[in-house]
Amino acid sequence: MLTQIKGLHHVTSLASSAQANNDFFTRTLGLRRVKKTVNFDAPNVYHLYYADAAGTPGTVMTYFPFEGARRGRAGTGEASLTAFSVPPGSLPAWKTRLAELGVAGLSQDSLFDQSRLLFRGPDGEGFALVEAEDDRPGWAGNGVAKSMAIHGFHSVTLRLADATATIALLQFMGYREIARQGAFTRLALDSGNGADRIDIETVDAPAAGQGAGSVHHVAFAVETREMQLEVRKALAEAGQDVTPVIDRDYFWAIYFRSPGGVLFEVATNEPGFDRDEDIEHLGEALKLPRQHAHLRETLERKYLSPIKD
Repeated sequence: MLTQIKGLHHVTSLASSAQANNDFFTRTLGLRRVKKTVNFDAPNVYHLYYADAAGTPGTVMTYFPFEGARRGRAGTGEASLTAFSVPPGSLPAWKTRLAELGVAGLSQDSLFDQSRLLFRGPDGEGFALVEAEDDRPGWAGNGVAKSMAIHGFHSVTLRLADATATIALLQFMGYREIARQGAFTRLALDSGNGADRIDIETVDAPAAGQGAGSVHHVAFAVETREMQLEVRKALAEAGQDVTPVIDRDYFWAIYFRSPGGVLFEVATNEPGFDRDEDIEHLGEALKLPRQHAHLRETLERKYLSPIKD
């Protein structure tokens, strides 16, 4: 069993509008945009990162907004819901705020004895705010008070047709099963970064179709490149088809497809989002990967419309 993985690092999804996406995460949820860059494989598309003040691993929601993209189709083989941790007692304030801002799909329930507020993003993606004791500092901004600030990820839900092999993989990665409730199984790390729970929902449904609102991949955090190499070696020896290490400027990444169909990544905490911007100015300027720097004029003139903050 691996011990290097410390929880979630980031979750990356697809969107249909950079402006609507930016407005939702900064103005509605009050998160900080910590990086404005481009997709490594499609530099005519933004890659936007939202998180706490510093872009701490375990707090980072990222998006590829393909302008005008068709919505995805919900189903199995996907990460169906991303949950954020909020202070106990803050859900009524959040419910009022989200209702006043016209957020879709508002409903409230309890899972594993934790109250949560469910809602939908601009492209129909599933989110929840979960009341939890959390000592991570929240990011208060854009009208969100400190008493209700998001502290980072609480969990991600994987919706699968058959959970057996994915549960075994997660256990190999250091997670252990801690609870079951109906169709849901919760796994957690004993010593993680706060974003250390994975929920699996087993359902009989057709496979999901990826599009705007779909999660592209779920990334797990390791502290260093050396730890990442240890994880890569162990995963490969266990039969996973793992990519070589890829430099993503703000972290190094490896990828592999989980048995249930969800794309997993293992990302390093180093070097971080302040490697090319002062911490006070994260996410303000357009930062391009080195291989795309020569395209700046073309990208800004032809493809990347300015995002209004």
